[in-house]
Amino acid sequence: NEEKPAGEYEVEFDGRDLSSGVYFYQLRSGDFIQTNKMILLR
Repeated sequence: NEEKPAGEYEVEFDGRDLSSGVYFYQLRSGDFIQTNKMILLR
């Protein structure tokens, strides 16, 4: 976790050590929180 100034950002995800399955990730900014689902297939 780190604080960044306003703007657009990209995050690189490395799932090499994860099994196939459904994963959830969360975006947070101030009072905004959004949880999304990601499906990883091998």
